[in-house]
Parts: sequence; C-alpha cells; structure tokens
Amino acid sequence: MLKKSIVLNYQVHRRVSDFVTQYNENHIPTTPLQKLLLSIGSATVSLFDPRRADMIATMGETTGTSALKYMRDKMINNPEGNEILQLQPQINTSTVDLGKLKYMPENTLGYAYFKFLDHNKVTPDSRGSVQFIDDIQLAYVMQRYREVHDLFHTVLGMPTNMLGEVTVKWVEAFQTKLPMTLSGGLFGAVRLKPKQREQYVKHYLPWAIQTGQNSNFMLNIYFEKRWDQPIEELQKELNIKPLEIIDLK
Repeated sequence: MLKKSIVLNYQVHRRVSDFVTQYNENHIPTTPLQKLLLSIGSATVSLFDPRRADMIATMGETTGTSALKYMRDKMINNPEGNEILQLQPQINTSTVDLGKLKYMPENTLGYAYFKFLDHNKVTPDSRGSVQFIDDIQLAYVMQRYREVHDLFHTVLGMPTNMLGEVTVKWVEAFQTKLPMTLSGGLFGAVRLKPKQREQYVKHYLPWAIQTGQNSNFMLNIYFEKRWDQPIEELQKELNIKPLEIIDLK
C-alpha cells in the first residue's frame, strides 16, 4: 500500500513538474503597459488576419485575467475540477495513447475524440504554450482550456469549419467569460458564407447561446479519466443536447 502511495505521489509530482518546466521555459514577464500594448496589437492583427493563431493566443492571455480567475474558482469549487488543478495533467501525444483510443468502442468519448482528430487532420500537439500570464495557476487554466478545445468540439459535435468554430466560441464565451471567445464569436460570424450565415442565425447561434448558458462547466471534466465513458452519457451529465449538423458545402 505504501509503495503504491509512493508511486502515485511520484506520478503527481512528475505531472506538475512537466507543466512547471514548460511554463518556466516559455514564460515572458511583462509590465501592465506591455500587456496593454500586446493586447491592442494582437487584437488588431487578429481582426485583419483571423488565421494568426499566435496573435489570438496573445490576446487571450493579455485580456483574460478576470475570466481566468473566474474559471479557476469554478474548478476549485468542484471536486473533479480541483483535482485537475492539483495534478495539472496535459493533453498531447505524449500523455494520450491515440492508438488505444482508436480501438475503443465507437460510443465512447475516447473513440469520438480520436475520430474527431483523425477526420479533421488535427493533433493535440498543436496548442501553443502560455507565455504572458504571470500567475502560474492561471497560466495552467489557460493551457488546459487550449488543450481541451478539441474535446469541446467532440462533446458538442461541432466540426472545425468556420461555422463549427464560431459556434464553439459562443459556447466557450458563456462558459469561460474569456474576451477572446466573445470576439471570436462576433467577428468570426462575419466570415461565414451566405448559406452558412442563414443556418447560423436560425439554428447554430440560438443553440450555442442556450447550450453555453445551461450546460455544466466543461473544464471540470477530467477527460483523460473518462475515455471509456459513453459520449451520450457525458453529454447528458453536462446538460448538452447535440445539434443536428446540416451539411453546407
């Protein structure tokens, strides 16, 4: 029993050290004035070129302090969320066995996540490291948000096209309060094609608002411990009713 406890404690500290090491390697200390300039510059570039993921990430870090505190408090006050904060797990190809998820039952979260990644040709390694957040716990909350973004897509049943991204951003805006998610929902909608915009206004936006307001806080889900959970069961637990996807070419 003691040996098992020692191993568990080692694993916990190793996981925490992994994030702390990553944070220390990438953190760039900035003054309030520098943060202000970074937020203005990144917001401007993001509006003119929404493909600049680095600028969107910078805007999220330099404008999201209040929202990150709100998110952290939501996690602290939830047993599963608090466990995530304490252990600081990360989602990447070193920590998630995608080969194992590939052969899980098709109704499980694990298989659905693998299918989402494979279908959309994305990888959990594509999320950048936090740079401009000085509080290490808030930095982890932001890192966790980035790393579970594709799992939000999976649970919500949303593709990675512009319509799907805008819809997820609206859900995230209500869930996280991050300014960058609200701006993504507002300005991303401008880039929709006419047929997409019609479906967005009639179906996707109302669904996203209702889901964002009524669903349980998704950052409190320790996804890595739930790979074998039926995804419909998880959706019910989160109070999410998937929207039927309309294929718009």
